[in-house]
Amino acid sequence: MHNKKESINKADMITQIKGRLVEKNPTYVVIDCNGVGYLLHISLQTFSALPDHEAITLFTHLSVKEDAHTLYGFIDKTEREIFRLLISVSGVGPSIARTMLSSMTTDEIQQAIASENTAVIQGVKGIGAKTAQRVIIDLKDKILKTFDMDVISVGQNNTNKEEALSALEVLGFNRKQSDKVVNTILKEHRDATVEFLIKKALKSL
Repeated sequence: MHNKKESINKADMITQIKGRLVEKNPTYVVIDCNGVGYLLHISLQTFSALPDHEAITLFTHLSVKEDAHTLYGFIDKTEREIFRLLISVSGVGPSIARTMLSSMTTDEIQQAIASENTAVIQGVKGIGAKTAQRVIIDLKDKILKTFDMDVISVGQNNTNKEEALSALEVLGFNRKQSDKVVNTILKEHRDATVEFLIKKALKSL
């Protein structure tokens, strides 16, 4: 019990880092903070959202293991919260959580867990069927509560999204490209109808 408490305190010891971006890679960054260079492991999501200017702030999580202390950096608190929820699940370590955040947006992860979409979660490298089910069982209620989501609207969103994507495919648009556009629309208009999604997507594709 004492060890667990200690590691939680250590994880919160460094909560954010603000400084000059001196090195930028798809999997890690180095931030110079008053002459000290911090190496932070990041997801592809954070990498894509990093600003062009050198002055940046990343929210952090310190992963404490017997053989290593690893610092993870996140573009916003939502990404860090999702990361922390994921690593609380047995069988999901920091590297798998980072892979999930690299292959899906935080919104997509929330939607997949809230709508019990095991196939999407299992599509992440390193996650098998049992772990995917455990992620849903352990995190569904927490995701709905933490991010104030409505189960009905989540289900409706998925149905509308699928119908819109099928229609766009029939119209000759690439499904992967359409998926990105439709996800962007759903971020701004969570209750969008199928018709609204198609019309709005057609303007962007």
